[in-house]
Amino acid sequence: MEKYSLFDVVAILEDLPTEKIRKGQVGTIVENLDSHNFEVEFADKMGRTIVTCALHDTQMLKLFHELEYA
Repeated sequence: MEKYSLFDVVAILEDLPTEKIRKGQVGTIVENLDSHNFEVEFADKMGRTIVTCALHDTQMLKLFHELEYA
């Protein structure tokens, strides 16, 4: 299971029509709600917040900009 931390960049794995978020949109974890739930902020290209919503860790995929080795 992937471990998530504050400010990790993630992609959502499903559409959330009520939040106007589409599968594949990229967001940033801005708060840890508990060990499996996180507040994620989705922003536009200019950095303006579109929506912030709670996601379960099964709803997102952690993205990496550089190779990280354990």
